[in-house]
Amino acid sequence: MGDRETSNHSEVTDFILVGFRVSLELHMLLFLLFLLVYAMILLGNVGMMAIIMTDPWLNTPMYFFLGNLSFIDLFYSSVIAPKAMINFWSESKSISFAGCVTQLFLFAFFIVTEGFLLAAMAYDHFVAICNPLLYPVQMSKRFCTQLVAGSYFCGCISSVLQTSITFTLSFCASQAIDHFYCDGRLLQRISCSDIFVYKIVTFSLSSIIVLPTIIVIIFSYTYILSAVLMVLSTEGRKKAFSTCSSHLGVVSVLYGAVFFMYLTPDRFPELSKVASLCYTLVTPMLNPLIYSLRNKDVKEALRKSLKKEIVLFNCFLTVIYMKVGY
Repeated sequence: MGDRETSNHSEVTDFILVGFRVSLELHMLLFLLFLLVYAMILLGNVGMMAIIMTDPWLNTPMYFFLGNLSFIDLFYSSVIAPKAMINFWSESKSISFAGCVTQLFLFAFFIVTEGFLLAAMAYDHFVAICNPLLYPVQMSKRFCTQLVAGSYFCGCISSVLQTSITFTLSFCASQAIDHFYCDGRLLQRISCSDIFVYKIVTFSLSSIIVLPTIIVIIFSYTYILSAVLMVLSTEGRKKAFSTCSSHLGVVSVLYGAVFFMYLTPDRFPELSKVASLCYTLVTPMLNPLIYSLRNKDVKEALRKSLKKEIVLFNCFLTVIYMKVGY
């Protein structure tokens, strides 16, 4: 039996990404929608990283975390969106076995890293509001680097384990994945292996990943809320809530979409795909907008950057005019 499964597993060279079950006319609309959203993701996150790296006033722990968040959002959406857009035009809608392994590994790596990074950002807000005098000491550059490096390390270990156990399964029943990217849950559904151990391991791994990050976020904001309610001035409360609201919005969208997707019954696959869109494309698109529109420092840095670009452009036009005139 084991030899037969190994043989079947070795015969799989590609998978079929079914994508959205809509008419051909709607494929064009979906392609344009994906293209627009992905362009906004590229523009927003690259712009956010550029502003944070070039403006010395943004050289603080909060913006260090935010820069890494933009980096993660940019890359994990790039793992999904280009292939999904290609499949809108492709008749075969196939993805190679190696491509599926790579996509699952990279997506799991970045999404888990983002979860731990959001927990680190919640802790940063907690220290900033509850222990402001100790903030420079507790949130030192070295400690922030360790938090970010730890987030990437946890993401890498989790991704290696999830990808390894997923592709030890045998795929002999079907090669069609009813999704627009290679998702571990859908891969186990088309497997002909005994998935009992797989389910136990993935559930344990998910618990180890999700529970600590949620606990850190909940405890951080519980203490933050207690501290804010003790602040007498309205201005102080407004500033504290403004600091945390952007982060809370991002956390709510990400975790809400993930929980909705995993709690959606199997008989509603299209709902699961819509929920997946929220954290694969919508969240990376919204994050730069949320943090830039609600942040005075980022808006000021953007204003100065645009002013500098306009001055350089005017100088360039002046030089061209002088040469033409000469």
